[in-house]
Amino acid sequence: MPEPIIPARLAFSEGVPWSEAYGDIYHSADGGPGQAAHVFLGGNALPGRWQARERYTVLETGFGTGLNFLATWQAWRDDPRRCSRLHFVSIEKHPLLAQDLARALAAHTALAPLARALVAQWPMPLAGMHRLHFDDEHVVLTLAFADIAEALPQLRLAADALYLDGFSPARNPEMWSAQTVRALTRLAAPGATAATWSAASAVREALGAAGWTVEKRPGFASKREMSVATLRPGVSRLRMPEAPPERRAIVIGAGLAGASACERLCARGWEVTLIERHAGPAAEASGNLAGIFHPVVTRDDSHLARLSRAGFLAALARWRALDAAGLPPTREHCGALQLARDDEEAHAQQDASARLALPSGYARMVDAAEAGRLAGLPVAAPGLWFEQGGWIRPPSLVAALLAACGDGLAARYGIEAADIAQDAATGEWCARDAAGAPIARAPLLVLANASEFTRLAPRSAIRVNRVRGQVSHLPGGSVDGLRTVLLRGGFVLPEIAGRTLVGASFDLDDDETGLRPEVHQGNLARLAAILPALGGLDTIDPTRLEGRVGFRAVAPDRLPLVGPMPAEDARYAAGATLAGVTRSAGLHALTGFASRGLVWSDLCAELLVDRIEGTPWPIEAALAEAVDPARFALRAGRRRA
Repeated sequence: MPEPIIPARLAFSEGVPWSEAYGDIYHSADGGPGQAAHVFLGGNALPGRWQARERYTVLETGFGTGLNFLATWQAWRDDPRRCSRLHFVSIEKHPLLAQDLARALAAHTALAPLARALVAQWPMPLAGMHRLHFDDEHVVLTLAFADIAEALPQLRLAADALYLDGFSPARNPEMWSAQTVRALTRLAAPGATAATWSAASAVREALGAAGWTVEKRPGFASKREMSVATLRPGVSRLRMPEAPPERRAIVIGAGLAGASACERLCARGWEVTLIERHAGPAAEASGNLAGIFHPVVTRDDSHLARLSRAGFLAALARWRALDAAGLPPTREHCGALQLARDDEEAHAQQDASARLALPSGYARMVDAAEAGRLAGLPVAAPGLWFEQGGWIRPPSLVAALLAACGDGLAARYGIEAADIAQDAATGEWCARDAAGAPIARAPLLVLANASEFTRLAPRSAIRVNRVRGQVSHLPGGSVDGLRTVLLRGGFVLPEIAGRTLVGASFDLDDDETGLRPEVHQGNLARLAAILPALGGLDTIDPTRLEGRVGFRAVAPDRLPLVGPMPAEDARYAAGATLAGVTRSAGLHALTGFASRGLVWSDLCAELLVDRIEGTPWPIEAALAEAVDPARFALRAGRRRA
């Protein structure tokens, strides 16, 4: 379990930002932007080395006040021959709070517009990785809030330039250790360079031992020397994929998963053909009147909790971007209350909140009295309050995502992909209709069609259950006064368009598409458990209730399937790893979102495209492996072994 993130306490020493924890300044007293330009840009021969490149990746060991990033971003903006996309990945154990970041950057007026944009997107101090997009996504900042020893093994990237910038080796030796340098070297692309303000012999020796050719150069301002390094030929063994030469893709399924895949691919310049068997998008589970969004908190900060945290924050950022583009999804950030079902769960919630040191703006424990005040109705239990949670209309989100694709998207509605096949000669995938006629061809195919994906690409090791969910629509006024989303073994939403939504059932091995009164009755029982003091439920006739039925795709471990599909005929020994799995070239899955599509769809689509293009991943490798479709093939192989 990652350690809780403790934000930095900002102080100033003679006008220079100062870290009380390390007893050191954040940047040179002679000027942070000047140091960034001389040491890190100049030491890595930038901007020259990124010119005419499709993409360029910088890896930094200490984000601090962000001046190195801002200076690099400004240099990229000023360069007419700049690379098409700049990735900047930085590790920070003690991030500043947003208000302190703004204070620290206030003196650098030449960078003020960029600083404001950074502060506006600055994440809460939560463990894990955070992705920020700037300049129409041509500049991508990925922040890893973690100790460097924990973060480096979890990164997946090929760094062209390394910015070695931490507090001094005497005050923060772990940042400069030989082990850290070896871990950084494993992430360096062939021909990579590195630069640091430090000329300490231990730092130069660690670089040399790890495979770098090191030299001293004149330092910045009053500092006599600095160090630069070039990775020696043959040292890098990175196997990140190259960007595909032809960016054409097929996406099957026009729900949340498919729309997110289309939007992320089109944002990277792909041409996408979307195939949907219904007459329009969001016709199945993504067509509900409203869905809820909130993160998950567990005592052990499980894969589910960490993926939901990253996904929740990514979703909020994507929706804000859609708002800014004039494509706002219909939603209400009314907050969500996860009420404890019993004393044991209440204790677990309290323990998790304290152990993880969660910011109050993300999640905080409230007693029953405060929960009732937040909800607008009396409740019988304490719970976790997610201030930024709420409800959204999924069809409006799907429509916004597809509209954001622009001319890069060609949608084919009302036609079903009956099968898919790969051309042995060209490697292209072809989706065909029931008569065998081609619908579309492309080098890449993404299966985003929920549980139906195994019908098109059957894999004996992969099992995805089709789970029926029925939501009940109660008449307006049935839960009068409710202001927030409430959850307690089910959910109830504030009134939307004259209806109160309650649900949802979880019916395995049930293909019934029609509404069933007994399931409505079960939803009314869920409502009674959420609001035991609510009267009038016995007057509601379940045979006359309206509602909607949808079908979720649920994997056995309740995590999604994201990434390249394994080859069907591959067999694996007990010690095999995901890195050694044989894949079906060009075939990818984006499915298994269960009831968390609103939270997971954007993050998982981003991961999917990063894996395809070989760009830095937006989440830790452990999480990416936990959602890799090939995980089931490995488990099956181990059982056979």
